[in-house]
Amino acid sequence: MNPRTLYQRIVDAHTVRALGEAGQVLLYVDRQVLNEYTSPQAFSALHAAGRTVWRPASTIAVVDHVNPTTPERNAKTMVIADAERSLQVKMLAQNCARHGIALYDMLDARQGIEHIVASEQGLVLPGTVMAAGDSHTTTHGAMGALGFGIGSSEIEHLLATQTLVYTLQKSMNVDVRGRLGFGVTAKDLVLELIRQIGADGATGHVIEYTGEAIRALGVEGRLTLCNMSVEAAARGAIVAPDDPLFQYLHGRPRVPQGALWEQAVAAWRQLRSDEGAVFDRTVTLEASRIAPMVTWGTSPDQGAPIEASVPDPAQEGDATKARSAVRALEYMGLEPGQKLDGLAISHAFIGSCTNGRIDDLRDAARVLRGRRVAPGVRALVVPGSTQVRAQAEAEGVAQVFREAGFEWRQAGCSMCVAMNDDHLGPGDRCASSTNRNFEGRQGPGARTHLMSPAMVAAAAVTGALTDVRRLLPQGN
Repeated sequence: MNPRTLYQRIVDAHTVRALGEAGQVLLYVDRQVLNEYTSPQAFSALHAAGRTVWRPASTIAVVDHVNPTTPERNAKTMVIADAERSLQVKMLAQNCARHGIALYDMLDARQGIEHIVASEQGLVLPGTVMAAGDSHTTTHGAMGALGFGIGSSEIEHLLATQTLVYTLQKSMNVDVRGRLGFGVTAKDLVLELIRQIGADGATGHVIEYTGEAIRALGVEGRLTLCNMSVEAAARGAIVAPDDPLFQYLHGRPRVPQGALWEQAVAAWRQLRSDEGAVFDRTVTLEASRIAPMVTWGTSPDQGAPIEASVPDPAQEGDATKARSAVRALEYMGLEPGQKLDGLAISHAFIGSCTNGRIDDLRDAARVLRGRRVAPGVRALVVPGSTQVRAQAEAEGVAQVFREAGFEWRQAGCSMCVAMNDDHLGPGDRCASSTNRNFEGRQGPGARTHLMSPAMVAAAAVTGALTDVRRLLPQGN
């Protein structure tokens, strides 16, 4: 057998059979997560066909997209006024009860955004395949797994059979050499990658991240990296498992225990691309050249280092990209040549499946300690899960946010998708740690600038996009 990439090895291990159409296989899927937003149609089709869920224990369900994130969480504050969204939550509970699926509902201590809950519960393990009805399921590649998003009809098929018709992808290697510099994070790294290769640069590929900078990242930084790989159109993203991951996983609820743990780690150490494996494409980044990043447009690839200026579409050689840039600048209310550093904001948001973990909150708190949110800025922090929120409370991180003037809220997707009461108004300009800056993403007419949590904190206290390195103590 020819040398294989880690992606190819995982697919081969999960292939039930090759299908008649070239490049397609029937793929076994180990685990899945359901949410209230994408599951109702799948369950309706399942019931109409008279089918049941084949393997309920492989599935968990969460409420994350539409739930309120009010500071207090109880039966009274978790009432959803919107009838359609309230019905989605009720249907999820009914479907889970009917099929014996574990549900982490709005008052459950394990509740949170699906892509955060899955890793903190140990649901996704190295070498496994994970699918869910959300494109950011690529997040779970940080677990040494293959994760990808699927549609409602595929969710139905997965619930009924634990398999999917899967189209084989190409392999891309993103090799990040050297170390990230002072004040530079995984979010900056992935925004720079997307800027370089474009929003369609990884179409038809699964990325494997390698290099010194990747090995030096904590697991939560890798989760950020794999999460946003889909913004370059990657169909998956993987980091080979190693000791930091094993330490992260050890003792979590859904992880093997005792002797089984030792056996599992021994097997997981073998999960890496074969020597001599050939990737279809390789991209090399120099970590030391990456600076804190912000987006200026309405696509994640329309970004730049904070010290840069808004680009001039007239200088763009690609006519399609030039038209896109013109539209983006009009929507964002920006002019070519305008400095990004110093651009005034009205809102600051820290949270989402990209940057709502405890390390993200710690990074922001280092900037906020001893400072206050600037006058006229509304600042919110929404932890990615109830467990992250509890940990931040225990560590004193939550108090730093409160003292700085941030609203300290309950877990959920919140202002990332604006499906609950957390949204912006027309013309509002938000420094955001989320993953998408599309037109209207955070509310009709809202303007979103993507950046790291620390950069959001810096913007919140200065009232403008700001190079966080000026606010961080050296060596921090």
